Amino acid sequence: MQVIDTIYIDGAFVTPHGSELFELFNPATGQVIGHVRLADAEDARAAVAAAKRAFSAFSRTPQHERVAMLRRLHAAVLAREDALFEAIVEEYGAPVSRGRWMAQHASNVLRDAADVLEQYAFTRRAGTAEVTMQPLGVAGLITPWNSNAGFICGKLAAALAAGCTAVVKPSEMSAMQTRIVTEALHEAALPPGVFNIVTGRGDTVGATISAHPDVAKLSFTGSTAVGKSILRTGAETLKRVTLELGGKSPMIVLDDADFDLAVPLALQAGFMNSGQACIAGTRILVPQARLAEFEAKIVDAVAGIQSGDPRDPRTSIGPMVSRKQWERVQRYIRVGIDEGARLLAGGEGRPEGAATGWFVRPTVFSGVTNAMTIAREEIFGPVLAIIAYRDTEHAIVIANDTPYGLQAYICSADTARANAVAARIEAGRVLVNTLAHEPAAPFGGFKQSGIGREYGVAGLEAFLEPKAVIAA
Repeated sequence: MQVIDTIYIDGAFVTPHGSELFELFNPATGQVIGHVRLADAEDARAAVAAAKRAFSAFSRTPQHERVAMLRRLHAAVLAREDALFEAIVEEYGAPVSRGRWMAQHASNVLRDAADVLEQYAFTRRAGTAEVTMQPLGVAGLITPWNSNAGFICGKLAAALAAGCTAVVKPSEMSAMQTRIVTEALHEAALPPGVFNIVTGRGDTVGATISAHPDVAKLSFTGSTAVGKSILRTGAETLKRVTLELGGKSPMIVLDDADFDLAVPLALQAGFMNSGQACIAGTRILVPQARLAEFEAKIVDAVAGIQSGDPRDPRTSIGPMVSRKQWERVQRYIRVGIDEGARLLAGGEGRPEGAATGWFVRPTVFSGVTNAMTIAREEIFGPVLAIIAYRDTEHAIVIANDTPYGLQAYICSADTARANAVAARIEAGRVLVNTLAHEPAAPFGGFKQSGIGREYGVAGLEAFLEPKAVIAA
């Protein structure tokens, strides 16, 4: 039984002023595996104060020094990869294949930020003016439970690269990961106050950071509803805000696609991270003329997908993170059935052989219209909807008929044709015949999937403000 009873403020592990104990669960068993003492609003204010004190000196550190800091942070997190992997599997329930990637991603984003910073020109000419990119100030970074360690390191890397100091509010459901990452970051010996990590609830710690007048920048990843609340709060002090929110990504299977390639790609896109991914390709758009063929292949393929013990190498879908999330997914499956969608695979309840734990049967519906609830709302679980289209124009209309626009996928035997379709899709990223991640490319959403971008130069500049000096 783990007990986590410190937070990190001003370069030191300290006991929170907050006294609430929050239970940590193993989602594969439903059993309590630890407790974390949560920070409160007073702790959040202390963290902001520490970051504000550190900002003046840190913002003036030479570029090469910040590159060196990021490389030390990368090495420190990399050294804790095995411990972080164990926490991700135990606390989040990630299958071991996915969990290893997640643990590596946490250190990789620090290295990637160092590479971007090393090449970045903070000063450039604009006509007669000299334009300098300056750090915004204290950054408030709020991270979700579905990739907590990666988001802590990724957001922090961009803030530090820019010369901002930071206060991180990680998910309270991911305290084991947070502890390991914090210990690693501490070992890199950055100046006190440059980064502070306070685990607490969103409606106390998160709200305090979002409203604090000394916080100049907010970066949040999570639900669209919470993102809107943060945006409203931040507007009172005109904070700069980056929001990476929900998604309902289309997987467009063009009529020339090889279904032996398209079906596995569609299932990987839809079921990635056990379906608990904002970028999951949960709407599969299939040509009406080839619908029966696609359905037959996907039924066969889903039969070989294992939802169960995350430590079994054959498992590709682990448990939902919590009972609440499990119940949410079950409710959407019932809604899909009630609204007339045709169940091809899966359904309500746990997979066969899973008597405990928050496991979901990998579920695929067909006969779905884009007006149905399961096609409109983000489920955040392994539930996919097949939607038939008449022709390419119709597929593009369906793909864009959503309040979201985070990511999209296209499968086609003709790359030029797929790229032409990609140009018309309203999404921040479109992946053609691949699921690859490109860390140099900007990531973020159109419409209600968010504001701003992360990763690469765009992610760095989200923490910078341009100043023009024009001399006679």
